Amino acid sequence: MNITKKDIDSLNAEIAISVTPTDYEGKVNDALKKAQKQISMPGFRPGKVPAGLVKKQYGTQILVDELNKLLDSTIYNYIQENKLEILGNPLPKEQAAVDFENQKDFEFIYQVGLAPQFNIDLNDKQTFTYKTVKIDDELVEKYVKDVRRNFGKPQNPEVAGEKDVVFVDINELDETGNIKPGGIFKSTSISYERLKNETAKSKILGVKKEDKITLNVNELYDTAIDKSVSLGVDKEVAETLDCNLQLTVKNIARLEDADLDQELFDKVYGEGKITSEEEFRNKIREELGLMFNADADKFLRTEVENSLVEKTNIQLPDTFLKRWLLAVNEKPITQEELEKDYPNYSKSMKWRLIENKIIKDNEIKVDADEAKDEAKAFIKSEYSRYGQVPTEDDLEKISKDILSKEKEAQRIFENLYSKKVLDLIKEKCTLKTKEVSYEDFFKA
Repeated sequence: MNITKKDIDSLNAEIAISVTPTDYEGKVNDALKKAQKQISMPGFRPGKVPAGLVKKQYGTQILVDELNKLLDSTIYNYIQENKLEILGNPLPKEQAAVDFENQKDFEFIYQVGLAPQFNIDLNDKQTFTYKTVKIDDELVEKYVKDVRRNFGKPQNPEVAGEKDVVFVDINELDETGNIKPGGIFKSTSISYERLKNETAKSKILGVKKEDKITLNVNELYDTAIDKSVSLGVDKEVAETLDCNLQLTVKNIARLEDADLDQELFDKVYGEGKITSEEEFRNKIREELGLMFNADADKFLRTEVENSLVEKTNIQLPDTFLKRWLLAVNEKPITQEELEKDYPNYSKSMKWRLIENKIIKDNEIKVDADEAKDEAKAFIKSEYSRYGQVPTEDDLEKISKDILSKEKEAQRIFENLYSKKVLDLIKEKCTLKTKEVSYEDFFKA
């Protein structure tokens, strides 16, 4: 077997693989013997079909299958051994039809997109705006009210009011308005006060137990993150999710605000840790600072991403990537749809390349213990949304479960790498802090 690489330009290459009978005959013969033991044909006992008949009927397909396996492993090993930095996956080049029944020698050519070479120099000459929230007494009072409500005394009214939480089963609907088989299903809660869409508010207000209402997902949730967390879908799916949902009301909860006393302090922070209203407000002020720091980091990350992508001016093998996207997309897309979405994909790809370059150049690492701590922090934040505190056993069990799932674990590791990249940028670049009001903080 002979493998050669031909550079088309700095971003595109072709890998040619020449295959002779010596490379594949042994594998094909083994596969034919295996097939002979498994195939049943009329007139023959199972496993006793003559080898010649098996080869005549299945030989070409087995040859194709074994060649594909050989090619896949060969090109993968070649890329690994030669440390080729590629984008997407190799794609077969359009060639003349192959005569698998009569040819003995084959040549297969693959097109590959090469990752661009570039440098990222993080230094104090680079300036980014770091927007923070001014945590004043009015904002603290707002969150004190939220805490009192979250730890209030529960009631179950018959009709939903403006201060109630409605517990619902959510089903995704198809285009005909029927529940979509295999679609989204989620049991969750909806706070009327946190709804921003007027249509959603009008439909939720006044519902009773077992009522069914229909809302578009974008009427119910404002952001892709809200959709992802509330409906349990991947963030990438949530970015483009646009469907109708059927909400079946299962319960209605109303809370009388808890008294601002020692009982509340103990419930929120543990027995005896907070002993006065002043300490309670100061603790909330501290937690608000931490919470808005996370949001401030999100805004900073967006500014950094936009700035570095623009300044670095990375070039991509666009023609190859478009062809690759058409080939691997789970749902068929038109060329017009691809052209429309490609600029966003290109920008996202460029940022991933920049981020990975920073990680590699600065030898940034994430270990298992850090991932476990991150998973526990996520669990705590989810519990706190419902006024609950997980036990240590809960944290251990749930974090272990999360990290055992490939997609969840990947998300956590990627989040940690992104955080470390941002920390490095904060350390090496100049941040111009801009303190704004709570109302202005979330404005573009």
